[in-house]
Amino acid sequence: MKTACNANQLEFHGLGRRKVIGQFDGGWISSDGGALLLREVEKRTHILERLSHCFTDHRDPRRLEHSTTSLIKQRVYAIALGYEDLNDHDALCQDTLLALLSDKADPTGSDRVREKDKGKALAGKSTLNRLELTPAEATSSDRYKKIVANEAAMDRLLLALFVESYPTPPQEIILDVDATDDPLHGEQEGRFFHGYYGCYCYLPLYIFCGEHLLCARLRESNQDGAAGTKEELKRIVSALRSAWPEVKIILRGDSGFCRDEIMRWCEGNEVDYVLGVAKNSRLKEALAEEMAQAKQQHEASGKAARRFKDFRYQTLKSWSAERRIIGKAEYLSKGENPRFIVTSLPSDEWEARSLYEELYCGRGDMENRIKEQQLCLFADRTSTHEMRSNQLRLYFSSFAYVLIQTLRRLGLEGTEMAKAQCTTIRLKLFKIGAQLRVSCRKVWISLSESYPYATLFWQIFNKLQQIPLRC
Repeated sequence: MKTACNANQLEFHGLGRRKVIGQFDGGWISSDGGALLLREVEKRTHILERLSHCFTDHRDPRRLEHSTTSLIKQRVYAIALGYEDLNDHDALCQDTLLALLSDKADPTGSDRVREKDKGKALAGKSTLNRLELTPAEATSSDRYKKIVANEAAMDRLLLALFVESYPTPPQEIILDVDATDDPLHGEQEGRFFHGYYGCYCYLPLYIFCGEHLLCARLRESNQDGAAGTKEELKRIVSALRSAWPEVKIILRGDSGFCRDEIMRWCEGNEVDYVLGVAKNSRLKEALAEEMAQAKQQHEASGKAARRFKDFRYQTLKSWSAERRIIGKAEYLSKGENPRFIVTSLPSDEWEARSLYEELYCGRGDMENRIKEQQLCLFADRTSTHEMRSNQLRLYFSSFAYVLIQTLRRLGLEGTEMAKAQCTTIRLKLFKIGAQLRVSCRKVWISLSESYPYATLFWQIFNKLQQIPLRC
């Protein structure tokens, strides 16, 4: 006859003569114990607290259980930890560790007003959903959606965090610009079919400087991939020049951003550029001699051969001026592979080969940063009906990236994970089994003794402890 407790036991396959019994009786245990490193970063930078100041809360303060700051921290920390959907928060609202990260005064949730909410320190999906869906014109008279996001303030915060990351003004920075597809699977506002990507999608615009994210702008896809770039550059360059008047700025992008409007603006505002140029018959004809030389070298060696040509060029209609072109005549086993770039940089600073191979080709790393956001931090979870709320989701993903990138910069530099991507950081540093015990004076966190990266974790923790807390 079975005992009464068997109904609550999980009987797994035995180990020799031993039974293997499981039970959900371990107390408050989290699989995200390493996220405490993110909390240490937050305490030194206040990234998420400052993000919460980009919202106007019209709710009655006498009736609040979840402050705007708590809601923002809960949402962004969850994205960083791999919980991409709002539905996840109906279970996460009971997570004591996430409540600790969100700075809930009572992480156990025993202080909740309603009896059915006790034990749930955090907000559920409905509360967070109202945060995301609040319209720009909401006021205190609205019934449910009362927390208004200020997109311009969030844009300014991204730039402020970038400037603060430099202890001294840099002499030169490179702004990488690119667009990507964000596939849509519903009837979202601003939904259009894009012929190149072959799907209904948004077309977000990203601007990075190295690993630093400066702009993540959601756009409709029924327009040129470079649309809005000049306006974003005006805003970003103005802010950077206010902080660093002497900094040299170079814009870098593929041929999708080789637009006369953008180049003329750069030329008129002391911003250099190096941009890809779509090949055409006139450009290939100008490179014919170098291509013939590359072909001859390839046939002699059997290896890929390259030649470069530096010349002046102007389109028949679309360009307003003649500009410097670098042509790469490359011959591979499969045949010719010509490529072209246009630049405002003078030849006495950059000769043709190094300009192409060292400067221009360096833009490829930006694609890794975009992949981090979309694949690791769920920037493509734009499934609400309205574009404004989908843009807010992109902001949450962006600040989750900024938080992890700040950990990478402050804590991982000099370690074996200095160049690790967000997914690797999450799996190796954040996903640690931890038991929590909460008393009136302390929160005890017992991390797994078998954690294989404990030495690395200590190293990162000690590096963060050397950074003073931000007032």
